Amino acid sequence: MRTSPGTRAKRSVREAVVPVTTPYRLDLTAVALRRLSTNVVDVFEDGAYRRLLGDPAAPALLRVEQVAPDALAVSIEGPGAEPFDPAAIVRRVLGTDVDLAAFYAGVAAVPWLDRIARAARGVKPPRYPSLWETVCNAVVYQQVSIHAAGAILRRVIERNSSEVRTNGTRLFAFPAPRTLLEAEPAALRAAGLSVNKIAALKAVAAALADGALDEAVLERMPTPELIAALVAHKGIGPWTAAVVALRGFGRLDVFPMKDSGVAAALRALSGDPATQAEPIIAALAPQQGMLYYHLLLGRLNATGEVTLSGM
Repeated sequence: MRTSPGTRAKRSVREAVVPVTTPYRLDLTAVALRRLSTNVVDVFEDGAYRRLLGDPAAPALLRVEQVAPDALAVSIEGPGAEPFDPAAIVRRVLGTDVDLAAFYAGVAAVPWLDRIARAARGVKPPRYPSLWETVCNAVVYQQVSIHAAGAILRRVIERNSSEVRTNGTRLFAFPAPRTLLEAEPAALRAAGLSVNKIAALKAVAAALADGALDEAVLERMPTPELIAALVAHKGIGPWTAAVVALRGFGRLDVFPMKDSGVAAALRALSGDPATQAEPIIAALAPQQGMLYYHLLLGRLNATGEVTLSGM
C-alpha cells in the first residue's frame, strides 16, 4: 500500500483468522457487495477482497482471503489501522455470522430460484461499512440501470478521492460526507448525478454531520421503525429505505419492491413473464432479502460478470 514518507512511521497491522458460518463463499459475497467489476472501492482479485477503510486522507487497507471452508484470514494495515477490529469488520461487511437456514428452506419451493441458490450456495448478505456509503449507493442506483449507476458512482468517487495502489491493485477510499457536502453541484452534475440526487446526498451528509441521522440509534430500531425513520429524510423514499435497511443494516426481512430491474430479473431468470415477486417473498420470509442478492448474482451470471457453476 503506497503511503507518504510522513505516514510510514505510524503504520500498524492488525491480523486475525475469523471463523465463518458455513456454507461460505468469499468470492460471491464480495460480488454481491460490489455489484460490478468496475467498482474501485470494493475489489476482489486473485482470491482476495480488498478495500480502504477510515479517513480517506490516511486510510487503512483491509485484505481478506478465505483460507478454509470455515475461516477467513483478515489483515488491516496502514496509519489508520489501529481503531479497527478485523473480526468486527468482516462480520459486518462480509456477513460471516449469518445463518441462512430459513432462506434455504424457503427457496426449495421455487424451483428456478432453488437452482440459482444451489449454484450460489455460500453467498452471505454483505453490508457497507457505514450508513453514509450505504445511502450514497442507494441514491445513485435509484431509477437507472446497474451499469449506468456503477459508472456514475465511479466517476463521483474518482473525482472526490485519491488513488492508492497496492500490489498493482487500484483502490479509492469512499469520499467522506463532508467532501460531497462541500463539492460544487456543477462538478457532481458533470459526473452524471441528477439535481435531485445531488440534493438528496447533500441533505443526508448534512443530517449525518448534525446528528439528525445517527447510525447507532437507527441500528437499535425494529425494521418497520427503521424504514419510517429513513423515509423522513429528503431523497429517501420507500425503495431507497428498503435498500438501505438491507445493504446497510443487514435486515433480511425486507425486499426492495417496485424495482423495474427486479421485475425484469424475475421474468428473465424464471423464464416466465408472469412471475410475480409477492408469492416468492412470502415463501422466503423472514429472509426474503436474500432474493435481492440471488437475483443480482443471476443477472451477473447471465452477462458474464460472474460464473455460477451448474447454471
